[in-house]
Amino acid sequence: CFSFSHQGTSHICAGQFFSSGHTNNWAVLVCTSRFWFNYRHVANTLSVYRSVKRLGIPDSHIVLMLADDMACNHRNPKPATVFSHKNMELNVYGDDVEVDYRGYEVTVENFLRVLTGRLPPSTPRSKRLLSDDRSNILIYLTGHGGNGFLKFQDSEEISNVELADAFEQMWQKRRYNELLFIIDTCQGASMYERFYSPNIMALASSQVGEDSLSHQPDLAIGVHLMDRYTFYMLEFLEDIHPASKTNMNDLFKVCPKSQCVSTPGHRTDLFLRDPGSVLITDFFGSVRKVELTMDAINLTDPIKQMEEK
Repeated sequence: CFSFSHQGTSHICAGQFFSSGHTNNWAVLVCTSRFWFNYRHVANTLSVYRSVKRLGIPDSHIVLMLADDMACNHRNPKPATVFSHKNMELNVYGDDVEVDYRGYEVTVENFLRVLTGRLPPSTPRSKRLLSDDRSNILIYLTGHGGNGFLKFQDSEEISNVELADAFEQMWQKRRYNELLFIIDTCQGASMYERFYSPNIMALASSQVGEDSLSHQPDLAIGVHLMDRYTFYMLEFLEDIHPASKTNMNDLFKVCPKSQCVSTPGHRTDLFLRDPGSVLITDFFGSVRKVELTMDAINLTDPIKQMEEK
């Protein structure tokens, strides 16, 4: 709506324009697994990275954490590539991937520090989540997990309690407006059971007691290329464009048990808006909004003060 013929119309348009309440988007995308046989977890994360960049979130607003470098692994028959489909048509590593945390930098401590903003002063901007209370944040995690935990580097783990407390710190420090949490791991739903902070919507690839299964086996390199849930989620996202009206209820239907084998889950009780009114692009896209005001702004006084000085 762009009609500003009278005051009432402009207020209605502004209300629709800011229905989501956010003015910027961020994404924190994390692969927590090392070793060649976990190739699919890197491909999962890079595929989500490719989708959010395509929909408008710039690298400056993405924190990408990859626990291993599959593109340069000596077992990779096609160096500098990571594929998400066995037809080898789409290289999700691409030519412009900006990895912010790689290898042994991907730890539970660094992940929690990124979320809460408790980083050393020397940390560059590219490794910081510089969000605020008008930010919508997508957090995507993939790796190996169990009931109430997710493994990092096959040597440590983060619990669902630690994750829930980190999100509460983010809320208390006004680091987000709304948060979408997606996890693709075994028993993924256990990771959002302890959440208690407002405005969080969560999705998982499997219920407690279920495994999250792999997909797209490639006999040439001896590994699976993706996990089932992320594969079908990315298939869904390929049809999304920046002006799409597709909402979160549509995302909840992605990868039914007939495709995933596991049972995907979601949690919306902490979220204040109706999921049906939440656009996919509220989290996977990027907003470029302007503030509208009906008040006259006097710019002469500051200019006069500067001239007097």
